[in-house]
Amino acid sequence: QVQLVESGGGLVQAGGSLRLSCAASGRTDKRYTMGWFRQAPGKEREFVAAITWTGVVTEYADSVKGRYTISRDNANSVGYLQMNRLIPEDTAVYYCAARNSPVIRTTSTSYDYWGQGTQVVVSS
Repeated sequence: QVQLVESGGGLVQAGGSLRLSCAASGRTDKRYTMGWFRQAPGKEREFVAAITWTGVVTEYADSVKGRYTISRDNANSVGYLQMNRLIPEDTAVYYCAARNSPVIRTTSTSYDYWGQGTQVVVSS
């Protein structure tokens, strides 16, 4: 089992930046792939970014490519999502997720563990 706790959300003006963190605990010795998803009000949960255990391979949704950066610090069992040039459409609850596989997947059903989410609001 892996427990995930997100932090770093908040209210920011358009054009600003936020960095989300995802602290993992439990079986952090397992080489899990980490992903970030988001869900806006009235919309389905959507893939944002993912990173393999080694950090060598990353993948991003087209809507965030070039603005967001995913990273991880395995020594401290923490994952990050740096979000720059935020726009109002980025407003959502952001979730950290982990899957017991070295292969990145972009579907939420492919992930085994989830955090509670952190709210991000981008004002215009």
